[in-house]
Amino acid sequence: MVKSSFPGVYKPFGEETCGGGGQKAPIIALVDDDRNILASVQMTLEAEGFTVHTYTDGESALQGILSRAASLAVLDVKMPRMDGMELLRRLRMRSSSLPVIFLTSKDEELDQLMGLRLGADDYITKPFSVRLLVERIRALLRRHEISQTGLDGEGSGRNEIIVRGGLSLDEARHQCMWSGQDVALTVTEFLLVKALVLRPGMVKSRDQLIDAAYGDSIYVDDRTIDSHIKRVRKKFRHIDDSFNHIETLYGVGYRYRE
Repeated sequence: MVKSSFPGVYKPFGEETCGGGGQKAPIIALVDDDRNILASVQMTLEAEGFTVHTYTDGESALQGILSRAASLAVLDVKMPRMDGMELLRRLRMRSSSLPVIFLTSKDEELDQLMGLRLGADDYITKPFSVRLLVERIRALLRRHEISQTGLDGEGSGRNEIIVRGGLSLDEARHQCMWSGQDVALTVTEFLLVKALVLRPGMVKSRDQLIDAAYGDSIYVDDRTIDSHIKRVRKKFRHIDDSFNHIETLYGVGYRYRE
């Protein structure tokens, strides 16, 4: 279990031992009030080797995710008792880096943007392919592993602390600090900041940032990156209202100014 940047709270990442070989199965918290979706997605995920905890409303999901280990959460937006937006907001109050995928309606662009601004790492629009969801889950878990361990695609270790002026990134602990204070970043936000600070002063296009945070096998549009960057800036400015080190070069991309 990994300690959170919030005092007294532990990030609810988890795995369960499956079979007799001692291998660990990632645990997926699946939240949707449509029982048909829950059943079909659960069946597919379990066939792929995941352990799945299902919830039909936001309130029971919040209690379950905080009390039972989870490696990743998949949240629907529209649910009874507590909708997905409120559930995500409360989860982010407890853990910054639990990987989260949002399920949104195809025509609800506002839901997608709001989910990203609240701290979702990725989103998929309904109706969706279960196979696509499986691939997004695997990709996000891999990104989490990279942000936690510093392992690259070939498995070589790069557990290092990156320091740029008042900023430090500790990959092994998934910890970002500004002027000695914790900045609670999601998996995607951490990878975006890392991509920018590795080469300060150099411009990163949105496509390059998409590759750094999502990998080259997943398509997301430019607005997704813009939403993540906006949220990252807000988090730094919560600590230091004069923070202006992540610059926008309109029509080009972003850079970190040391």
